[in-house]
Amino acid sequence: MTSDLRIYFLLFCLLVLTACGSKPSDPAAEAPPAPRVEEVQDASLVKVEHPDQFPLASASEIDSASSLSATGSVSADVSRQIPVISLASGRAIEIYGRLGDSVRKGQLLMRVQSSDISSAYSDYLKAVADEKLARAQFERSQDLKQHGAIAQKDVEVAENAEEDAKVVITTTAERLRVLGADIKNPSSLVDVRAPISGVITEQNITAAGPVKTLDNSPNLFTVSDLSEVWVLCDVYENDLPRVRLGEFADIHLGAYPALVLKGRISDIGPVLDPALRTGKVRLQVRNPGMLRIGMFVTATFHGTKKEVHAAVPASAVLHLHDHDWVYVPEPGGRFRRTSVTGGDMKGDLQEITSGLQPGQKVVVNALVLQNTVEQ
Repeated sequence: MTSDLRIYFLLFCLLVLTACGSKPSDPAAEAPPAPRVEEVQDASLVKVEHPDQFPLASASEIDSASSLSATGSVSADVSRQIPVISLASGRAIEIYGRLGDSVRKGQLLMRVQSSDISSAYSDYLKAVADEKLARAQFERSQDLKQHGAIAQKDVEVAENAEEDAKVVITTTAERLRVLGADIKNPSSLVDVRAPISGVITEQNITAAGPVKTLDNSPNLFTVSDLSEVWVLCDVYENDLPRVRLGEFADIHLGAYPALVLKGRISDIGPVLDPALRTGKVRLQVRNPGMLRIGMFVTATFHGTKKEVHAAVPASAVLHLHDHDWVYVPEPGGRFRRTSVTGGDMKGDLQEITSGLQPGQKVVVNALVLQNTVEQ
């Protein structure tokens, strides 16, 4: 064996011995490390270095009547909505009223050209002519009876004919009045006027549009008296026992925050919404002029039962993201931001209806602490 072959042989043996002496691989060692779970800090809990810089105050205890807030919308009082109609069919030739206009009682809204009026006038004039002829025949029969030319029964027949003619005149004249025509001024035009003073809240007629009878046409106009309106509120099923007929509620308008109106509960709906489980509570409200149909409002119903609530300085309540918050101290120089429900103002104090108990301490100036946290 040559020296080169011996070298190759020794190298081969060395590789075999190395492979036999190696340990099997560990699957656990080759697996990725296990994930480590870290606890996330409570977002409502804050810590400051010098908590003594934020004075505290104890929530006081006050007695107040229970209250309930509900959203609602303004709608017209249906008893103050009068439809404007025309019993004479035809075509609208002039329109003087428009949707949203304020009108007075008797104000001209439109003119209608109607063939019904022409036909009614024709019937009336014919009835007048027939009555004139019947009266002349009756007078002639009376004269003939006095001379013995006819019998009494002929006079009675003539008298009855005259009476029938008078009835026809009365009937045709009444028809003209119902259609809105003036007997003294024959014309195919009829004036449609406002039945009450108010606002036109509905319009279903346009210029040169057809005017049909009641059987197959909607109202030409609807005039609503908005001096008093309804506020329809949605009250949840569990809160319905807290509202009573005849009691008053405070009406708050989003468009006029400083204005508070009074509304009397005139009806509590007997049927609940099957999806929302709410009932309709109707308030009768005197309209000072700014209430408009469809406007959203908030109604506050005041109960007679007294409840104990907490009250804190107004500066202790932080208004953030459409919610009310207070900061409550905790051990270790920390403060917890707590959601509360604010109530009415009682002088310099604000009532807290839920979220805080009397005697609990809160930061006097929540806005200063919030600004410090955000820095």
